[in-house]
Amino acid sequence: MKINQNTVLQGQRVTLVPYTSAHVPRYHEWMQSEELQRLTASEPLSLEQEYEMQRSWRDDADILFSPECTFIVLDTARWAGQERADEDCMVGDVNLFLTDAEDPTLGEIEIMIAEPSYRGRGFGKEATLMMMSYGVRNLGITKFEAKIGQENETSICMFKKLHFKEVAVNSVFQEVTLRLDVGDQERQWLLEQTNHVEEKSYVEPKLPAGTLET
Repeated sequence: MKINQNTVLQGQRVTLVPYTSAHVPRYHEWMQSEELQRLTASEPLSLEQEYEMQRSWRDDADILFSPECTFIVLDTARWAGQERADEDCMVGDVNLFLTDAEDPTLGEIEIMIAEPSYRGRGFGKEATLMMMSYGVRNLGITKFEAKIGQENETSICMFKKLHFKEVAVNSVFQEVTLRLDVGDQERQWLLEQTNHVEEKSYVEPKLPAGTLET
């Protein structure tokens, strides 16, 4: 995940920043939600375990077991316009995994808009497009997959609107796999969709006074 540790991607609705220790407390709060645990197929972790997970995602060189790239999704208007701390503007996260050791051009993408008030407003769509564009331009990704729970019809519909096609259904895990092959036409479309995005340098926020990263 170190590839994007100094990168900010600022879009119209969302700004993507690297996942740092300063984001962990809010992220940990989100993941206590049974709904988010179900939608992301995640188990609840302690705060200490969440800090350890963040460190492993940042430092782990084994790309098959940690995201190749993780961004925290911020509300651009709150973050850029009012100079608020990242934690006050967090709405979700987006991840890109390299899951096939024999094909580094295949990326599995995950998007989570954790704050209910931000769902259905285009934040997930823009964050996903921005991550896909980053993957194509910086990681050499030419194929994307998304694995989504069958009950998550909203997310499935969003990916289909982004030109993904359903390629498999796993009845055991109740999961749908969608795929997008990025040829010349799709690449041009993707870059056009994200030509408004500004790439900037990121300064990692400091932990609040009295907070210990365990």
